[in-house]
Amino acid sequence: RPMRQLLKQHSPNTRLANLPRRFQNPQAEAGNPFMDALKNLQDSFAPQSNSGKKTVIITGASSGLGLWSTKSLIEKGYKVIMAVRNPEKAEAVAEEFEFPKGSYAIEELELSSFDSVKNFARRMSSKPIDSLVCNAALYLPASPEASYTEEGFETSAQVNHLSHFLLVNLMIPTIQRSKDPRIVIVGSITGNTNTVGGGAVWPWADLGKLNGLAEGGKDIPMMDGGNFNGAKAYKDSKLANMMTVLEAHRRFHGSTGITFSSLYPGCIAETALFRDKKPWFRKLFPLFMRYVTGGYVSEPEAGERLAQVVSDDLTKKSGVYWGWNGGAKTVAYLKVSADKEKRGLAGAGGAGGEIFENEPSDEVRNEEKAKRLWELSARAVGLPYDSSYCDVLPETAAEIAAKNGPKSLPGIPLPNFVPDSRGKLDKRAAEGTSSAILEGRQ
Repeated sequence: RPMRQLLKQHSPNTRLANLPRRFQNPQAEAGNPFMDALKNLQDSFAPQSNSGKKTVIITGASSGLGLWSTKSLIEKGYKVIMAVRNPEKAEAVAEEFEFPKGSYAIEELELSSFDSVKNFARRMSSKPIDSLVCNAALYLPASPEASYTEEGFETSAQVNHLSHFLLVNLMIPTIQRSKDPRIVIVGSITGNTNTVGGGAVWPWADLGKLNGLAEGGKDIPMMDGGNFNGAKAYKDSKLANMMTVLEAHRRFHGSTGITFSSLYPGCIAETALFRDKKPWFRKLFPLFMRYVTGGYVSEPEAGERLAQVVSDDLTKKSGVYWGWNGGAKTVAYLKVSADKEKRGLAGAGGAGGEIFENEPSDEVRNEEKAKRLWELSARAVGLPYDSSYCDVLPETAAEIAAKNGPKSLPGIPLPNFVPDSRGKLDKRAAEGTSSAILEGRQ
C-alpha cells in the first residue's frame, strides 16, 4: 500500500493536478514557452477523448442523409469521419449542429477523382476504422448530355458507383481489423424494378449486358452502352451499388468477417439530391409523397435508419438489403411466391414501422451479372480483374433498341404514331429532359 500511495503521489496526472491553477491553465499564460510545454505534457497524459469509441466513415456527410446519419451516430457514441468534397462546408454544418469536438473529423474526398479516393484510403489505413458508409450520390435528371470526369467516365457512374467500388476495395484491409467491421452502401427503391417506385416509373434501372463498361467505359454515356439519360444513369448506379454489396458479401464476408449491407431508408423528398429538379417539383414532391403515397420520410428519421444499420446488433447479418415497413401506401415491392399468403404488394417505405430484410429485384440478385459488373468495375478503377468477364457481348436488335429507346421522365413514353397531346414534349426531348426523339416524330 505505501508503494501504491507513493506512485500515486508522483504520477504525472497527480503532480499536474497539484500545481497552482494558473499553471494548470495554459491559456492563462498565453505565449509563455513554459506553459506551452506544460500543456503538451498534460495532453500526453490525458485520456484520449475517443477512447473506446467506434469510428465510422460516411461519404457525403455534409448534407442530407449523410449529415443526419452523422448526427445520429454521434449521439450513439460513435466518432464520425465526414468524407466530403468541401471541408469548409462540413465544418460549418458541424458547428451549426453543435457536434462535440472530438466526435467528428473532416477529411476531403472528391469522388470524381480516383486519385482522391486512393489518397483518402491511404490516409485512413493507419486509423482504427470500424465501418464505412458509402452514401454520397449525384442525380442529374435534367442534364441534356453526359458529362465526364477527369478519368473519362460518366460523372454519376463514377461518383455513385465506380469510386465507391474502389473505396470499398481499398478499405477492406483496414476495416477487417475491427471487432465489428461493417461496410454499408446506400441503395434506392428506384434501382429495384420489383417496386412501384422502381418498376412503375420510367426509365427503369437496367444495366443490360454492361457493354458500355466492356467497351472501356471512357467517353461512353451509359454503363449499358445506350444513349444518355440522367435519371436512368442515377438508377443504374444505384442498381450497381446494390449488386456490389451482394457480390462483396459473396467474395469477402467469409474471409474477413465484414458485414456488407445495403438499405433503402425511405423517400427523403426534401433532400439536396433533387437540386437538379425544377423548383415546382421540389415544392410539390414532398407534399405528394407525404399525403398521397405515404412514402415520405424526414431526413432525421432516415438518418436514424442508416445509423441503425451501422450500429444495431440486429443488422450484423451480411448480404442484406434493409427496409422499413412504414406507412407507405403505394411505395411497395412485389413479393412473388407460390404461397398466396406470402405474395403480393408489401410496404417498403414511409415513416415509422420496423426494420426488415427487404427483397431486392431479380436483377440485383443476378450473380452472373454481378460477377461481370465486379470485374469490369475493377478494370475501370485500376484493380486486378478477370479478363474472361470483360468481353463485349453480342446484343439482339431488341436489346439494342431497349437501351437506346425513349426515356420519358413524366411517364411512359409516347410511340411515334401517338399525337403529342401533352404539349410540346418533343421540345423537351430535344433538350434531353423528356422522351427521346424517335424517327418520324418532330
